[in-house]
Amino acid sequence: MACAGGGSCYGDVYENWSEVLSDINPYAFAFVGTGLAIGLSVLGAAWGIFITGSSLLGAAAVAIYGVIVSIILQSKIEHNEPAGTAGVCCGIGNLACGVCVGICGSGCALADAQNGALFVKILVIEIFASALGIFAIIVAIIMSTTASFKVE
Repeated sequence: MACAGGGSCYGDVYENWSEVLSDINPYAFAFVGTGLAIGLSVLGAAWGIFITGSSLLGAAAVAIYGVIVSIILQSKIEHNEPAGTAGVCCGIGNLACGVCVGICGSGCALADAQNGALFVKILVIEIFASALGIFAIIVAIIMSTTASFKVE
């Protein structure tokens, strides 16, 4: 018996994972990706702040990147599987960025305590760590804007 959408009905046995994934509504992937964009970005910012000990050196900006991408993706959800991958890309990139900024910020605080002349040099390294989050948001925006969204 075929169900709406051409997939298997609930209770049927699936042969492989592709059948399971084909029966999931595409809107679910889009909304999960949007949630992961903000969730993983905030988790990365929190992890970076935890490593540093304070949000003094820029780990909190990573959470804002996730909010921006989720707002962009939320406005584009029509029939949109690329929104899920764009959200996951942004979330994972910003999670790594938050950890990098936290580690660099912690090292910057320790180096500044030892030798005040090292502050600017290590701050430049922290800016490069922040660039990872900016690259993630740029890739997510490109992924969400270049996709062709069709409503059938």
